[in-house]
Amino acid sequence: MDEKKTKRREWVKTAAIIFLSVMLVLTFFSQTIMNYSLPEVAAQYVQSGTITAKIRGMGMIESGDPYNVMVKETRKVSSVAVRVGDKVQKGDVLLYLAEEDSDELEMAKNELKMAQEAYDKALLTEGITASDINAADKNISADSYRKKITNLQAAIKEEEKAIEPLDKKVKELEQWIADLNQQISYEQNLNGIANERIPAAENALQKAEREKNSAYSALTSATANRDNIKSQLDAASVSGGDASQVAPLTEKLKNAEAAVTSAQQVYNTAVANYNTASAEYNTVVANAEERGASQTIVNLRNQVATAEINLYAARKELTTAQEAKAEKEAQMTELLSQITNVTTLEGYLTAIEDAKKRVEELEADALGGTVNADIAGTVTAIYASAGKEISAAKEVVVIQPEGQGYTLSFSVTNEQASRLSVGDRADLINSWRYDDVDVVLAKIQPDKNDPGKKKLLTFNVTGEVTAGQTLNVSVGQKSANYDLIVPNSAIREDNNGKFVLTVESKSSPLGNRYIATRVDVEVLASDDTQSAISGGLYGYEFIITTSTKPVEAGKQVRLAE
Repeated sequence: MDEKKTKRREWVKTAAIIFLSVMLVLTFFSQTIMNYSLPEVAAQYVQSGTITAKIRGMGMIESGDPYNVMVKETRKVSSVAVRVGDKVQKGDVLLYLAEEDSDELEMAKNELKMAQEAYDKALLTEGITASDINAADKNISADSYRKKITNLQAAIKEEEKAIEPLDKKVKELEQWIADLNQQISYEQNLNGIANERIPAAENALQKAEREKNSAYSALTSATANRDNIKSQLDAASVSGGDASQVAPLTEKLKNAEAAVTSAQQVYNTAVANYNTASAEYNTVVANAEERGASQTIVNLRNQVATAEINLYAARKELTTAQEAKAEKEAQMTELLSQITNVTTLEGYLTAIEDAKKRVEELEADALGGTVNADIAGTVTAIYASAGKEISAAKEVVVIQPEGQGYTLSFSVTNEQASRLSVGDRADLINSWRYDDVDVVLAKIQPDKNDPGKKKLLTFNVTGEVTAGQTLNVSVGQKSANYDLIVPNSAIREDNNGKFVLTVESKSSPLGNRYIATRVDVEVLASDDTQSAISGGLYGYEFIITTSTKPVEAGKQVRLAE
């Protein structure tokens, strides 16, 4: 038992020693382990020195003002008499051509043939008369027809002006007759209604009279009853009368007076109704008598007869005007047909004349057996070869005129272009290979291939060069001394501007730690590899140039070995 306890204590002691040893090793090497997780940076000290802000580029020499030799017709080349780089004089032979008609001349002859065939076909198939042919040949009748049509159009407009009021008059008469007939019907209807209303009005009057008489009888009866009760009340109220009857007789008298009042109201209403019915009866009788004696309908019918006579005359006049207009329209239709025929023939004849003129011009201007130089200069390009055709309106040979310069172009970034100005003189790289060559910046314009980010530099080149030759040049500011110079890779930029990251060392119990620190700077000048800067630097800072991972200001980094 004791032996087991002893072995257990030994095992615990051994485990504790191993754990403490591991912790000690991790503590000593924790800095090294952490360093492997940090960005590794390369850095170098800020330096002073010289910056030559030159921009280098390479381009091909092109003719500054080339003369393109062109031909007016398509011909086949027999042989080429010059080569690129040859100097020629005005009139020198450039190309020898095969002896045959050009494609343009053959095409013009075909067009003439087709125009003649179209004219002949029109004579046979389009119903064109001999007078049309004669008019078209004289080339005069089309205008004559047009003048006639213009006159007819004016006459038709005049006819339309005459028709318009006649048409309006006819419509007004038709409307007047319709209105008169409607009024006649209305009058006849009113007469019928008036005669029909007399019996009804008479019945209404008789009824009202009966109701009035009945109401009068009721009023008389109620009045007599009231007077009788009043007499009884007076008798009971005097000395010696029956006093016990005063109260009931007083109540009866009150009711009797209310009955008289109600009967009076009924009578008054009946009298008013009787008076109204009597007035209505008298009105109906009077209207019926007036309608029966009126000449209104007779007068209206006389007006209708007069209007119908006027309408007949107006319609006859309108028909005459419409027939005159129709006749002129028919004449114009005939003229339009004739002018169409003449115009068609004129078009065919014009096409024939144009085709003849084209053939004559091509035959007169036809090239001979050669293409010759129009100016003196140097041949810079040839776009023809033996056995091949040359096309009209396309350059076949390019000549650099004597005394004219050359150009050279290449593309740079917008930032590089911003440091240049038109007129800057460029230096030739390997200038010892060239004699008396001058290169001057002439244009700075957007590069068509990348207008947002690049500019195209165009230089004027003079001296002993030829088109197609390639030159390497450098252009930009002169050399200058600066106190703070860093590699271009050290310059960084964000929304707040350009900056560099310096490495600052901080001591710790486990060794030195290196922290990246931001310093805002301004770039004064640059060349292909270095930049001169100004900012919060003293000249002895350690500047980060590259890193294995993105580096942020304030973060820890490790230096490359």
